[in-house]
Amino acid sequence: MIAARYDVAVAGGGPAGAAAALTLGRAGLRVLLADAGDDGGFRVGESLPPSGRALLSELGVLDGVLAAGHVPSYGTQSIWGGAGPVYDDFIFQRPGTGLQLDRQKFDAMLREAARSAGVVVVDGRLRVEPRGGLPHRLYFRSREDRGIESQWLIDASGRSARVARSLGAKRLRRDLLMASYLRLGSARGNDRQSSTLVEAVSDGWWYSVLLPCGERLVAFLCDADATSRRGLTETGALWNKLQRTQSLAALCRDHAYAPLGRPRGCDASSGGLDRICGERWLAVGDAAVAFDPLSSKGIANALYTGIRGAGAVIRALAGEPTAPARYAAHVAEIFRVYGAQLAQVYALERRWPNAPFWRRRHAPATTSQPSGPGAAATL
Repeated sequence: MIAARYDVAVAGGGPAGAAAALTLGRAGLRVLLADAGDDGGFRVGESLPPSGRALLSELGVLDGVLAAGHVPSYGTQSIWGGAGPVYDDFIFQRPGTGLQLDRQKFDAMLREAARSAGVVVVDGRLRVEPRGGLPHRLYFRSREDRGIESQWLIDASGRSARVARSLGAKRLRRDLLMASYLRLGSARGNDRQSSTLVEAVSDGWWYSVLLPCGERLVAFLCDADATSRRGLTETGALWNKLQRTQSLAALCRDHAYAPLGRPRGCDASSGGLDRICGERWLAVGDAAVAFDPLSSKGIANALYTGIRGAGAVIRALAGEPTAPARYAAHVAEIFRVYGAQLAQVYALERRWPNAPFWRRRHAPATTSQPSGPGAAATL
């Protein structure tokens, strides 16, 4: 039986929502974590950089994650800005290796840790009652199941930011990047390349990782308005395009990889909310700010903002009303720095200066392309 009143309700059971709920639960608050689930399907977004270890340690789950069979990642091998590969090895950095995650297992472990901390974890979608006023009036699963109230609300619903948007925030995008991805399988089972592979091409770029299950993921990143989305999600189309790459095509031949099922597509654009927090609500993870996959910041950002956003709510409940606004300003500054760093990385690739994809990313920033979101800012 679900209790009627909570200190904090968290909408979204991915890494950001689970990290927030776990932090809040350990602070002794009454917390509801509503996970809409993914129907057991594959979830893209699998790379955790070495910096993520400190966040897992802060959450108290590092040992469990390391023992769960995720694949160590030793860095990145890229063909970017030239014809030859460049290596960026984590082994020369602290705190060491990253991880290629089994997302279903990873997300479930975080939710179970939250449940062990006293969080009420439920399967289903949490929506805001459209009436305004505080505490937040919510409904769960169906319009007949009412009566849930919460003093604070955290939106961890991903790029859709559906909860924050229902409270008046607007979702803004800085680009039109989309990902088309495909899982590959091989009967040989002899692929040991656990680094992330990145390869630039004239109309975008590719990346590939070895998944803990032994399959390989390949993804093509391009602008949604510059290609046929249908074409990149048809059987054979993405695979045929992959054959025109340099290193990834060779790797697939060497290990006799073949497609498993149809390609799928998803939004991969940079962006965020015009307001990261409001009256007793704030956003974390991709709902707050979402990063280009080239940065490999997605999972780490989810954990970091989940922890810090929950901390801001804890301080607000303890009588520090400016804590959420400071959190929002901090996240906006992270996004601003990220934008500058991302532009520098894209600027390294100059082999196709007239190609629309690269021309867009080499163009100087203008007032119509602002740098990032904030407590009351625009992208």
